[in-house]
Amino acid sequence: MEKIYDMIIIGGGPAGYTAAIYASRAGLETVVLEKLSAGGQMALTSQIDNYPGFEDGIDGFSLGEKMETAAQKYGAKTFLAEVLSADLTSRIKTVDTSEGIFRGKTVVIATGASPRELDLAGERELTGRGVNYCATCDGMFYKGKEVIVVGGGNTAAQDALLLSRICKKVTVIHRRDTLRATKIYHRPLMAAENVEFIWNSRVSQLIYDTRLKGIVAENVDTGEKSEIYCDGIFVSIGRKPASDIAKGQLEMDQNGYIKADETTITNIEGVYAAGDVRTKPVRQVVTAVADGAAAVHFAEEYLASHT
Repeated sequence: MEKIYDMIIIGGGPAGYTAAIYASRAGLETVVLEKLSAGGQMALTSQIDNYPGFEDGIDGFSLGEKMETAAQKYGAKTFLAEVLSADLTSRIKTVDTSEGIFRGKTVVIATGASPRELDLAGERELTGRGVNYCATCDGMFYKGKEVIVVGGGNTAAQDALLLSRICKKVTVIHRRDTLRATKIYHRPLMAAENVEFIWNSRVSQLIYDTRLKGIVAENVDTGEKSEIYCDGIFVSIGRKPASDIAKGQLEMDQNGYIKADETTITNIEGVYAAGDVRTKPVRQVVTAVADGAAAVHFAEEYLASHT
């Protein structure tokens, strides 16, 4: 007979593997579909200091592997497969992957979101070596140092404020002549003595050898360029949710995040959005883990009422 899983989890990050742990411990036949390796975006983080239980911190790759091992211990299966498409609307959901077709009664979409990059030479190689995308995650590595924040929206403003309490100096570079962030952030940022603004400018080049040394700022109106040396740069120009497989089926907001509240329930019965891919105010490992547990709770309720 054709195998039908109780739960298909798309994405092997902290949300996905937490869901796998909870589901398999509850006796649900569970499969995780991950295209790269355990941990998702978390696996690219060299040091995580704010995840409970690791007083000396832990690298994201190791934490992801621990989560995968725990899920496998309780019976969850993992397939390294790229999801090509999914039919989420039917009673039995169908997920077409590079390793074949999987069918399940419920689906948890835990595909995450990736930071938008500057698309500059050396950027990816310098990630974790001066180039950062999360002030909450990596800000403490720059205590007493000089950093640059790129962006002018709410995330950039929040990052600049947080870093102003940690770093010696914070320089904000924004393409416009005023912040796009909501007004509540303007006054404290302008009042911070160690925050400087470079308006109407973009980062056009990274200066580096084995790690970042500084950047080249280019005025978008005049083309004038200047070198600014720093210890690190925080790119805060938004994130891109990996929600393409659900387009046309699940409701999304204007930025492509799947609409789901703290229950992780979507507009389609039996389908849940967990972690960074859903609409939420805070995107951290701990909030993704919480989503994974919530998704299984409500999936169990759904399965109990549809048997």
